[in-house]
Amino acid sequence: MAVSPEGAPCWADAMFTDVEGAKTFYGDVLGWTFGESSTEFGNYTQCYADGKAVAAVVPPPPGHEDQSQWCLYFASPDAAATAGRIREAGGELLLEPMRVGDFGTMCLARDPGGVVFGVWQGERHEGFEATAVPGAYCWAEVFTREPDKSDAFFPAVFSYGAKQMRDDQVDFRLFDLGGDPVLGRMAMTEDFPPEVPPYINVYFTVADCDDAVARATKLGGILRFGPMTTPFGRFAALSDPQGASFSVIDVTTTEGEMPEVSEVPRTTS
Repeated sequence: MAVSPEGAPCWADAMFTDVEGAKTFYGDVLGWTFGESSTEFGNYTQCYADGKAVAAVVPPPPGHEDQSQWCLYFASPDAAATAGRIREAGGELLLEPMRVGDFGTMCLARDPGGVVFGVWQGERHEGFEATAVPGAYCWAEVFTREPDKSDAFFPAVFSYGAKQMRDDQVDFRLFDLGGDPVLGRMAMTEDFPPEVPPYINVYFTVADCDDAVARATKLGGILRFGPMTTPFGRFAALSDPQGASFSVIDVTTTEGEMPEVSEVPRTTS
């Protein structure tokens, strides 16, 4: 498949203290199968939907047994150059660009509002082998308490255009590449408990949202929001049994009109 354009979400993985538990949970909820653990790369294990690589799970390194969370990676033709722009835009490098065998080069970073994400310069491993089909990645949204910081940061790093949703009830922005939406940004309200850190919410496609929610909650997952039918699909927000947040969406079940958006003028600095 073609290499993703710079700034496009291209991969997702998560650290789990109980990797076997995560495999049981996501295998049932999303229908994933799993490859062999790569001992050379910290028992990194790829997840497959209908034979296509769609994500990975990995145990945390010793001393880093934090709460599990999904990490979204953005494509870059030059991870070192992207790392430089991250610093210039006020972000923090958590892991400097590092080669991963002949698979590619990665780095991990945090935006000025505390949102953690990854950068992936693909070589042998280009990223998602499928998207927007059952079991595969579909969409993602930055959830932040400091939307102004994220709004300035991500377009500075990845040259996104931006559109603001016209809605007095929600502060929601769309980032796009060449006019194609690639990432959402949602301002976290007081509805979010203070202990919930800012994060990127990853959406996985499912054939039936309600069935996926039923499977998730039966296995110890927690329903956080929904299911709700929108113009984009029927979705629900969940936490898995180890605390990682994610959403499921059935993109074939839609309702209502698409929301109006306003172009956000580009700033030069």
